[in-house]
Amino acid sequence: MNTRLFPTILAIFLLTPALRAQQPPYDQAPAAEPPYYRVRYDASTKPGELIYPVQYTVWIPSNVDTLRGVIVHQHGCGEGSCKSGQTGAFDLHWQALAKKHGCALLSPSYEQPQEADCQMWCDPRNGSDAAFQRALAELGTQCGHPELATVPWALWGHSGGGHWCGGMTLLHPDRVAATLLRSGVPLMTANPDRPTIKPYSVPDAAISVPIMCNLGTKEGVTVKEGRFAGAWPANEAFFTVMRGKGALIGIAVDPFTAHECGNQRYFSIAWLDHCLGARLPEKAGDPLKPMPTDGAWLAALLTTEPKPAAQFDGDPKKAIWLPSEAIAKQWSQYVTDTAIGDTTPPPAPVNLQVKGNELTWEADADLESGLAQFIIERDGKAIASVPEEPKNPFGRPLFQGLQYSDTPVVPLATMHYTDTTAEAGKTHQYRVIAVNTVGLKSE
Repeated sequence: MNTRLFPTILAIFLLTPALRAQQPPYDQAPAAEPPYYRVRYDASTKPGELIYPVQYTVWIPSNVDTLRGVIVHQHGCGEGSCKSGQTGAFDLHWQALAKKHGCALLSPSYEQPQEADCQMWCDPRNGSDAAFQRALAELGTQCGHPELATVPWALWGHSGGGHWCGGMTLLHPDRVAATLLRSGVPLMTANPDRPTIKPYSVPDAAISVPIMCNLGTKEGVTVKEGRFAGAWPANEAFFTVMRGKGALIGIAVDPFTAHECGNQRYFSIAWLDHCLGARLPEKAGDPLKPMPTDGAWLAALLTTEPKPAAQFDGDPKKAIWLPSEAIAKQWSQYVTDTAIGDTTPPPAPVNLQVKGNELTWEADADLESGLAQFIIERDGKAIASVPEEPKNPFGRPLFQGLQYSDTPVVPLATMHYTDTTAEAGKTHQYRVIAVNTVGLKSE
């Protein structure tokens, strides 16, 4: 995380109105047309308010009359990560999670200059908390779901976004259904080397919020030096404070990665799915349900074999907390080799349209394994795959690709194929088959 402050850069940024307008790369976000909605706020020069411009994009599932919650996908620090936040709400896999639980999917994009102080947005007390809640209210009005301003939050954040999500959990525990922190956590004790970063206190209500810390082994576990080596000590300190107070908190260490997100989404989405199913109220406006604890499993730090809580022979207040046997088994697989399995095929594509030799269709992602590609059949024979070779430098190949902060690649992938070998004047029959990231095919 880059938290150096360059006064000259920030002074220019704050005082020059032209620099508060959208500038590359922040003026290149995908278009937001229903079911997508967007608001953007300029930087503020008022003390305590957000000093960077920010845009918020939300996706609203079509199958809900009243939203039950909002899933927030928060990018990390630096210009590249901030830019990647522009596509977070367009992620088909995260949309599948939101759709299952009747939730909106929201992704911010803070327009932070590369060398400016990330803490000025990733600490929510510096104005981003208020901007976020303002955006929920205004987006709720835009999309016809005013309840967006008051529904519970499920928070996922990477790096500085983890700091932000953890901070929001400690500031607003009654609003948070669950929190997953990838490679970033709030500061719990004062750091004399970083006096501008204020530590957090832990309210009693935060103890009841399920929290999962997630980081790569090369962030201080097995690699003790380098830019990200401080992530493990910070995670361990946050975990120790929270678990010592009885918090429902765990840590999942990715055995392969450094600061990149890798295959974390297959565990993160499963974990959030479980927590949302347990905590979201059936009726909008009702309080969150308590997280069940009677089926919990525990594991010692930096181990891979959890046990039912009643069979754990260590100190439970120093042990990773996992909410159920199913999640415990997925956690064990993830921290061993990240190869979380899946035995169910993805949903079948729908609304296939053929105009001339142009094919378009729609498809939901597989909740467990996402989407890798589509197979195009003509007259019963496979003729192509879309994409031909799915790619992802950070984990399993994906139809939408993957950027560093776990968001789709731009330009966004489209469900489209041009059949250049179709015979003119002949009627063909086409089928499109979805393939998830473990290779299972849809109907």
